[in-house]
This record gives sequence, C-alpha cells and structure tokens, in this order.
Amino acid sequence: MKAFRGNPSIFSSARPEERRAGLEVKDLTLKFGGITALSKIDIAVSTGELVAVIGPNGAGKTSLLNCITGYYKPQEGQIFFNGDEVTGLSTHHLTRKGIGRTYQNIELFPGMTVLSNMLLARHVHCRYNVGKAALFMKSVQDEEVRHRRILEELIDFLEMQSLRNQLVGSLPYGMRKRVELGRALALEPKLLVLDEPFAGMTLEEKEDMVRFLMELNEAWNQTMILVEHDMSIVMSISKRVAVFDFGVKIAEGSPDFVQNHPQVIKAYLGDTSKIE
Repeated sequence: MKAFRGNPSIFSSARPEERRAGLEVKDLTLKFGGITALSKIDIAVSTGELVAVIGPNGAGKTSLLNCITGYYKPQEGQIFFNGDEVTGLSTHHLTRKGIGRTYQNIELFPGMTVLSNMLLARHVHCRYNVGKAALFMKSVQDEEVRHRRILEELIDFLEMQSLRNQLVGSLPYGMRKRVELGRALALEPKLLVLDEPFAGMTLEEKEDMVRFLMELNEAWNQTMILVEHDMSIVMSISKRVAVFDFGVKIAEGSPDFVQNHPQVIKAYLGDTSKIE
C-alpha cells in the first residue's frame, strides 16, 4: 500500500498528542420505552487500537456507535473521550472534539460530486468568517488551497483520482462507501467510528477497503472502532473484539479468544450441546 502523497500529510505531520484518542464507555444503558437496547456496557479503546464490535442482528452494536457519536442519549452511564466526559453531547460538538464516522446506510449527497461531498467535511477546520469569505480575502484563498491539498491527498490515497468530479449518485455502491470513508477522513478524526464499512461490497472492493484501513491503522496510528458482520475481515484486522447479544456484552478479547468463547458460539449458532 502506498503512503499518502503530498507534503506534509494530514496524518504524518500531526504530533502524537494531536492523534490521542482514548475512548472509555462506562456502565452505559440505553432504553427505548420498555426495550433495553444496551445494558450496563463497559468498553474502552486506546490510541492506535482497531477494536471491533460484533454480534447478531439487534444486539445493540449500532446503538453503541450512536451513543458514542451523539445521535442517542443514554439514560445511564458515562462516555469519556481523552479524559473529558462527552455523554449526551451533540454530534457537531463531538465532531469538533475529533470523532468522525461512516454510516451503515450511506449518508452522502448523490447530486454532488465526490470532491464536493468530501469538501463539506472541511467546515470544522475553517478559520475564516462570513465577511472574509464574501470578500474572498487572501487568507481565505490560502486556506481554500490548504483544504483542497488535503482532499487531493485523501483522493490519491483512496485511489479515486478518476472519480473526483463524478456525481456520487452515479457510482457503484461499494465506491460510495469509499467516498464516505474519504469524507470521514477529511474531518481529520482522532477516533474513526465505522458502521459496517464492508456491507454491500464485492470481494475486490472489500480487499481494497481492508488495505486502506490497515494502512491507516498501522502506518498512521489511526484509532478505530468498527461494527461489522463479515467475520473473516473482523478476525483478520482487529486487535480486540467485543461481542454483544441482546444489548449485553458477553465477551471481549483477542480474535482467537472470542471465536472459541462458548457464549459467543451460542449467540451465533444456538445451543450446540443438543446437536448430536
């Protein structure tokens, strides 16, 4: 996998303290009426880790990500990011703190180009006001050049050079997933939250996405937490895996540990002790 092009890179030029991304979820409980989606969840992600959350459908995986990213407000428990409590903060506050996200259902603007969709994510890094923008002052022009350079680095990294000016709505589903990853990276997130990034992809598209995520994690120390149903991918790229079932965390550890955990086997396969 090639490294980012451009000098300096948004990742390679960042100081270690700027990439710090410690996430800690304590005793988190989320309810919808009489339904408990999450019950007393504890999970932590350290800087540089790639942690996966797995479980059967309805286990509460996406609900956890929605709490971390501010879409849901839990009734009990706390969420800390880099030592600060962020429980219940709005999504735009969490984005400014350095939490970026992709979605299970693609949330792009199909009538806009790839470049325009990614450019939208740069608003959190804009330093000029409306007045300066209206006059298009020299400082604004310089900043626009900087934003464009960063996006071009990401487009090169994600191998989308020929697609930059194409409408997102004209792209295959798997390529839209790649664009959404690019938009999330354009936020320069300290913590990257990925909700089923491989869903709906062909085998070749999945292989490409694995390369991108591994490069980000291993070369640039990008911290990630992901929800994914493709177990072969999860077990090959994750450093640690947490398993949910009916809103409860039933196991957590290395990929080898969780694959052989009896409660995990039961959650996915049922009670195998009755099978002769």
